[in-house]
Amino acid sequence: MAHYEAISVAEGAAMLEALFHESPTGLMVLDRELRILRISASTPVLRTAPPEEIIGRHFTEVYDISGPGEVEAMLHGVLERGAPIRGRLVGARRKGARGPECQFRVSASRLEDGQGKILGVLAEIVDVTEREKVRTRLRVLGSVRERTGRTLDVVATCEELVQAVVPDLADIAVVEVVDAVVRGEEPPPSPLGRDVPLRRAAVGRSGGEEQVQAHPVGDVRSLPFPTPYAQTLTDLKPRLVALGPETPWLAAVPPRAEVIRASGAHSLITTPLTLRGTVLGLLSLYRTDQADVYDQRDVTLAVAVAAHTALCIDNARRYTREHTIALTIQRHLLLPQPATGTTVETAHLYVPSDVGGGGSFDTFALSGGRTALVVGEVAGQGIHAVTTMGQIRTATHSLAALGLEPDELLARLNDTAISLAQERAVLPPDDPMPLTGSCAYAVYDPLAQTCTIALAGHPPPVIAHPDGSTEILHLPSGPPLGSTEGPPFAAGKVPLTDGSVLAFYNPSLLSQSADVLPRVLAHTDRPLQDLCDDVLYRLGNDIRHSEVILLLARTHPFPADQVAAWPLDYHPEAVATARAHTQQQLTRWGVDEETTYTTELIVSELITNAIRYGAPPVHLRLIKDRTLTCEVRDSNSLAPRVRHAKTVDEGGRGLSIIAQLTQNWGVRYSPLDGKTVWAEQTLPHAPLPCPLQRP
Repeated sequence: MAHYEAISVAEGAAMLEALFHESPTGLMVLDRELRILRISASTPVLRTAPPEEIIGRHFTEVYDISGPGEVEAMLHGVLERGAPIRGRLVGARRKGARGPECQFRVSASRLEDGQGKILGVLAEIVDVTEREKVRTRLRVLGSVRERTGRTLDVVATCEELVQAVVPDLADIAVVEVVDAVVRGEEPPPSPLGRDVPLRRAAVGRSGGEEQVQAHPVGDVRSLPFPTPYAQTLTDLKPRLVALGPETPWLAAVPPRAEVIRASGAHSLITTPLTLRGTVLGLLSLYRTDQADVYDQRDVTLAVAVAAHTALCIDNARRYTREHTIALTIQRHLLLPQPATGTTVETAHLYVPSDVGGGGSFDTFALSGGRTALVVGEVAGQGIHAVTTMGQIRTATHSLAALGLEPDELLARLNDTAISLAQERAVLPPDDPMPLTGSCAYAVYDPLAQTCTIALAGHPPPVIAHPDGSTEILHLPSGPPLGSTEGPPFAAGKVPLTDGSVLAFYNPSLLSQSADVLPRVLAHTDRPLQDLCDDVLYRLGNDIRHSEVILLLARTHPFPADQVAAWPLDYHPEAVATARAHTQQQLTRWGVDEETTYTTELIVSELITNAIRYGAPPVHLRLIKDRTLTCEVRDSNSLAPRVRHAKTVDEGGRGLSIIAQLTQNWGVRYSPLDGKTVWAEQTLPHAPLPCPLQRP
């Protein structure tokens, strides 16, 4: 068995002396009152004063310590409980010394004699300042990568950056971005021209104190020259600059110089925000009196921070550009003010979403004095949704021109949506959203005073009657657009009295507040735009992130004195009779002779085709609105077609003549009455009807 001998007091004293003089770890002995009894020479940061100014004094009288109360409580706990403390991180500097704190890892143990009497505390101190600087730099880089770029907004990204770097990397941080980049435009190539304006996007300061700024946030101006700021954006190289009263270039920037001196900034890093050779902006980092000066390792960190931020800013810029394009396209698709005619007054409310949606509304005239009302939206956001809605809108107009009933039109529109979805499926998956949409399509007939409505996955309209009562119409609804399965589309016909108001909307509106629309529409005597505004005010901020569409239409019957209709015999002599009726009616309406002659010719050709190729009964109707419409109805559903007659042919030129004489012509079908062939002419100097003055 090994035999161990106790060491002598002299040997122990020698070991203690060697430990205090040779150990790489700093040692400090404190008595029970936490006064310094001894300190090792291996802690030069702590021995910056003669021993007589240190020994015998309370440690808080000698050192400025971050959290002195906590440190003192920790040491008293060691004295009282005897449990050692290991690896506590403490920041400290000599009392009254300027500059940054040094970081120390402190461990403490209680000192006792052989009889267990408490003598004091032994503190083991290791200078970990450089290690903590490395950790801080890594923490800053991680914070920037985690917190910067969470939004797709250029200015918000800059604000996230300054929040991530202050105070660990900088006491003051300033981000300036090329003004065109904030608007989503392409960034300029390097070198940046002296006259290119930059917007001060974000400023951050440690402690959050208010301070006078050289330029306010949002200020737009070009960089001063010659300065490190301008040079950085000329050669795209970062600059590490010492600041002082004699710094020569400060004379070129008096406002900045004044703020730099007032803040006590002594060190500056400027680094470009650049991506693929283009200039996005500039990041300026300052350290003030109580912070260490920057070194090349800080420059390396600033460059890495700027590279990540530049990528985030460019992503936000691209989104801003796409969002602007999407809103521009949608603004051109949406009417600035829906057309208001003799029989339909319209007004709308449109609130775009933050990300741009695929909503749309439309009103347009149909043959026979009718008006089409459309509200719809497609799933998704951005350019994909807007362009798809544009395709759907174009298809709606084309199908409506064929005179299709609303349910049949939605069925054809659904086929179009399915075809578009198939085309999208073979393209690169830029837009993960499937092509689905909803639509409400209605046709108001002022002569019959009915509105025929068909729905494709869309909420039914609200109708407000002239007596103030409101109701949500109970109508059959087909599947959403783009669906390959589901019930067939169906239409419902609703009778309307003079002054009724129809409200078409997208689902986002009622999802905010279901009772707003019925309550507002109860006052149908108010102007329609006032009703739209009232809906908006009642919704308030609830709709700031949603796309909201509301289309209001107040209906009136067609003026009885502006329409004339006659039944005709199914006989060739009916042509002359129709011409006579036409001449008399147009004279009564005050139509000029040239238009009257043209209309007689059109009527002759239409009646001739109905007698030759149609079936009885035959009816003629003239409608005078913004245009002059001639309609001939017969019971044969066979559609006429334009023929290119040869020179020797005696017939076949009727529809060709009509196509040349009219603004528009077409055929619409009825399941009960066969077909109606119509032709429209523009009336010269036709006054626009005023919806507020009933004829």
